[in-house]
Amino acid sequence: MAKAYDSSNVFAKILRGEIPCKKVHETTYSLAFADINPLAPVHVLVIPKGAYVDFDDFADRASPEEMADYVKAIGDTAKIAGAADGGYRLLSNCGVNANQEVPHLHVHIFGGRHLGRMLKKDGD
Repeated sequence: MAKAYDSSNVFAKILRGEIPCKKVHETTYSLAFADINPLAPVHVLVIPKGAYVDFDDFADRASPEEMADYVKAIGDTAKIAGAADGGYRLLSNCGVNANQEVPHLHVHIFGGRHLGRMLKKDGD
């Protein structure tokens, strides 16, 4: 069952050209742009152009062409943004418990410095 997509979310507005973005890379099915509040020297978001809430929704409904394009766009964007040589982290928050803030699938690419542990262990 498809998840309800909120077409008023900020990424939908970026895709419609209602909100500007600093484009890093664009393909037929994907768009990558700089995060407006970067948490690392390289912080880029990669979104599919289709109306997908999160990875589960994307995996259930996206075409094979969209899936292949999105995965390649993420890798290509890391290279274009200069993160690939030193290493980078991919992050996609899915749902309330993961603190997904925008209900449109997006992957964060972080790089440009040592990023530390992935998550703190309980008690850290």
